[in-house]
Amino acid sequence: MNSLDGIRVLDLSRVLAGPWCTQTLADLGADVIKIERPGSGDDTRSWGPPFLRGDDGTESREAAYYLGANRNKRSVTCDIARPEGQQLIRELVAHCDVFIENFKVGDMARYGLDYAALSALNPRLVYCSLTGFGQTGPYAPRAGYDYIIQGMGGLMSVTGERDDLGGGPQKVGVAVADLFTGMYATVGILAALRHAERTGAGQHLDMALLDAQVAMLANLGANHLVAGTVPGRMGNAHVNIVPYQVFEVAPGDGGDKDFIILAVGNDGQFAKFCAVAGQPELARDERFATNAARVRHRAVLVPLLEAILKARAKADWLAALEVAGVPCGAINRLDEVFADPQVRARGMVDRWTHPLAAELRLVASPLKLSQTPVRTDRPPPLLGQHTDEVLTELLGADTKRLAALRAARVIQ
Repeated sequence: MNSLDGIRVLDLSRVLAGPWCTQTLADLGADVIKIERPGSGDDTRSWGPPFLRGDDGTESREAAYYLGANRNKRSVTCDIARPEGQQLIRELVAHCDVFIENFKVGDMARYGLDYAALSALNPRLVYCSLTGFGQTGPYAPRAGYDYIIQGMGGLMSVTGERDDLGGGPQKVGVAVADLFTGMYATVGILAALRHAERTGAGQHLDMALLDAQVAMLANLGANHLVAGTVPGRMGNAHVNIVPYQVFEVAPGDGGDKDFIILAVGNDGQFAKFCAVAGQPELARDERFATNAARVRHRAVLVPLLEAILKARAKADWLAALEVAGVPCGAINRLDEVFADPQVRARGMVDRWTHPLAAELRLVASPLKLSQTPVRTDRPPPLLGQHTDEVLTELLGADTKRLAALRAARVIQ
């Protein structure tokens, strides 16, 4: 049993924000039917290398990017630009609880697949639109991409090294605007499903990458709105907490530079750090005794700590600070992440049997539910792998209709 057993999602989204949302719903047990263009499918199928290698050693057309956002779904090909394809979508909607799309504003109305049209066919339908800028406002017609949104939404103005140290605007290493929008959409869809369960009425969920990016400014956004401050880039430091940043330590065995993260969250932890560092007097200094004082005297304290931390090696610091209960950590490469004993113990890698490969390793869902665990029975599908299955199961399509749809190039 899964949490969302019995919920069916018709997924017309592609790339990342929408697929990330529907992958989470699929993990939780929803039957996600991924609608893809005949011939090419989701754009990310070709976003490689790397591509999955089959059991015969040859490189497939399944890019790792696509594989990482589409597990537990069924793939159906349908050309929604054709009237017959639009009709097929309408028929499928009658059997679905959720509809999700990330087309430009106006495209769905042009196809007759907008919320007004589909909710008339299925009043309980939860319809989710994901766009760069939302359905309203002066930017609504624009296409939106994560990189652009990170810049417009302020994230790149606070990410990267300080300007006086040679820094400049820097994007985050993964597409966080897409990912956050996908997760916010998941929450909104679940809330709308609960409302539909109680009232029998669906609704339209209007999600924008820019909205999600602005929302995730969190304390930095609040700092500006409450006090008028305009924060700049601070590198690895924290605007409201000190010391809470990366520090260089003594070189490793190979002589290369090495670093740790020191994340002191309260005054007690700072006192413990000072004791481990052999500098207990720092915690009694009125300039550093409280976090507010440390923030005000950051320019004095941080150079002192930099000198102290360079005196010992990473392993020495991490071991001593962990015993003392001071939050700290290494900066791992991805190979070190997946070799980490905690990551392994938490089962953060799933192994799948894929149609092209006996073993496919992918990052696992982080959701650990005690009664309704996430599903792991459907590997990311091949393009159109379930077209006949779904159309037969939901619409009762016989071989004659399937052949006619293929002849008209509506399905693959």
